[in-house]
Order: sequence, then structure tokens, then C-alpha cells
Amino acid sequence: LRGVGAAAIDNLMEDAATAEISRSQLWHWRTRGVALADGPVFDAALYTAVRDEELARLGGPEAGRLTEAAELLDRLVLDDVFAEFLTLRAYSMLE
Repeated sequence: LRGVGAAAIDNLMEDAATAEISRSQLWHWRTRGVALADGPVFDAALYTAVRDEELARLGGPEAGRLTEAAELLDRLVLDDVFAEFLTLRAYSMLE
């Protein structure tokens, strides 16, 4: 979101609430071992594989601040304890 709280993605305005819902869903799927519609269980390995594919699609981890964003999302999705708010962890990363 580049520190402004909202970003245009595919002609839609997305904001911190969208990111919060998405990361919460990923954490819940991982901690509950949810099977996805196409069969695989959403676990840490699948999360990591999909994250790596998306990083590559966006230009690689060296593009912009993707490494920082990926590290933040990793902590939010892979920690055993659910983080209260993604923004609390992200504020310190703002410039």
C-alpha cells in the first residue's frame, strides 16, 4: 500500500482492510489444514511456493520493497500465534 493506506489494483481501490482480511484467511487456512478446492492442503510449504511464484511474477524479490513485504506476510501467515493487526507490525516499516 506504499504507506498511504490504499492502492489501485486492477482498477479497484484496495486498502488495509482488504490486506487484513486476506492475511487472516491465509493464517486460518494454514493453522487449520484446510484443503483447497483443487485438492492440496494449505500448509506452510504451499504458502511458500505460492508466495515465491507471486514474487517472481511481480519482478522478483529485489523489485521495490517486495522482500520486506514478503517477510512481513511470512510472519503474519507462518507464526503460530495470530497477530492482532497487520498494521501494528507494518507501521515500523513505513518511511
